[in-house]
Amino acid sequence: MAERPQAFRFEEDEAIPNSRFPLLLYRRAIDPARADADAFERLFDANGWGNGWRDGIYPFHHYHSTAHEVLGIARGRARVQFGGESGRPLDVAAGDAVVIPAGVGHKRLLASSDLLVVGAYPPGQDWDLMRGRPGERPDADRRIAAVPLPETDPVMGAGGPLLTLWR
Repeated sequence: MAERPQAFRFEEDEAIPNSRFPLLLYRRAIDPARADADAFERLFDANGWGNGWRDGIYPFHHYHSTAHEVLGIARGRARVQFGGESGRPLDVAAGDAVVIPAGVGHKRLLASSDLLVVGAYPPGQDWDLMRGRPGERPDADRRIAAVPLPETDPVMGAGGPLLTLWR
């Protein structure tokens, strides 16, 4: 069973808007010995998050202005910079999950050669790809403000801490 998540807040900067909601890092969302892509897909699907994918994490700063996102580390390890250039690097490993609010920047800094990530989104949300380039804002800011809050926590379900921490 996942531990209570660590919460991280990031200030907006010129390029990356970030969010008033904290990023949530769930260590051992799935037992690392049992972590794989199928296990994360089952967990996210059971908690109402879908429209998923399997891949890695882009090696450039980016954010999504139309969706919140969860990343499940199915295999390997990575160091990811969250919050843009002035944000914070966090190490993640097999079994961990990260819930990224719309607008929060993320970029892969380092990764093991076997890194595999499963991503998913709340119902009705589909991601876009914003890179913090001139001209993206204020339109991106308006889209972020309009993204509805999820009805469930992708790791811990209907009673999960996301629902309290994001309200």
